[in-house]
Order: sequence, then C-alpha cells, then structure tokens
Amino acid sequence: MTLIIAIIRPEKLDEVQRALAERDVYLMTVSDVRGCGRQRGLTEVYRGTEVTIRLIPKVKLEIAVNEAFVEATVEAIVHAARTEPTGQIGDGKIFVLPLEDCVRIRTGERGSVAIGP
Repeated sequence: MTLIIAIIRPEKLDEVQRALAERDVYLMTVSDVRGCGRQRGLTEVYRGTEVTIRLIPKVKLEIAVNEAFVEATVEAIVHAARTEPTGQIGDGKIFVLPLEDCVRIRTGERGSVAIGP
C-alpha cells in the first residue's frame, strides 16, 4: 500500500480528478492549503498598492492506493496538473510514501482490502 500526496494548483483540481477517474482512482481526500516553494510568493496590485503574497493557495490531495495503482496515479497527476506546454514553477509536487496499514472504520477491515471500494 502507498500514500500519494500531491500539492497542485487549485485550478487544476478538476482536470486531475478526471484523469484519476479514467484510471479507476476515485478515493481521495482534498484540502485547501497554502505554501511556497520556488515561486516564493507573488506580487499583485490591490487598490493601487503593491502587495506581496508569500503563501500561495494550493490544493493537497491525499490518495491511498494499492501497489498496482501507484504508477498510474502518479502519471495521471503529473499529466493533468502540469501547465502546458512544458510546465511552470508552481505546478506542484508529488510525494510517494509507504503506507504501513489502513483500517476501514465501518467494518474493521485492514490492509489493502480497506483501501479498495
């Protein structure tokens, strides 16, 4: 079992969800988060005053998958979240972590069975 954490641009969420659905990956947790990386924030003009926004709004996806779905999930996120044509700073990151255990609260099922539908 693997936990995939992806930090993406908010406007790419629908595209990423469609790409994952095409690969039969539906179960995920989505959170609105803020952060900064290489972008180091951005500057906007608000009511004639220049304002620096250091923490940029992003979306965090947490997806637990069985081993057979890891590569397809990562590939779907990369292709759907990348700004065309070759990507830009701020497109996001994907973290792939081993998942030791999973428990479905309703039934008490454990392991990869608890991840599946």
